Amino acid sequence: MNPLPPCPQCKSEYTYEDGNLLMCPECGNEWSPNEASTAENVNEGKVVKDSAGNTLQDGDTVTVIKDLKVKGSSLVVKIGTKVRNIRLVEGDHDIDCKIDGIGAMKLKSEFVKKV
Repeated sequence: MNPLPPCPQCKSEYTYEDGNLLMCPECGNEWSPNEASTAENVNEGKVVKDSAGNTLQDGDTVTVIKDLKVKGSSLVVKIGTKVRNIRLVEGDHDIDCKIDGIGAMKLKSEFVKKV
């Protein structure tokens, strides 16, 4: 017997078959087995966009579009600061970078613009 894929919405492993559909008892999601494989492929290639809607990639250079206070210190990342060689990561703050004079930081993509 083939193991069933987890729910694409809540990632529950308790999925079951109901006719031609797969069901999730935890969130109530219904989907066809064909959709499960394509949904997994779409989620793997998460697209991160800047404030202007440009697609960001690892290694890009961006500029900060708003003064950003650094938590836990009195430092501020000023508007127009260039950030080189960004890395895209999973989570709320989707850019990992190093800013001259401040150090390693995580930024939200909504506060940067691709150069």
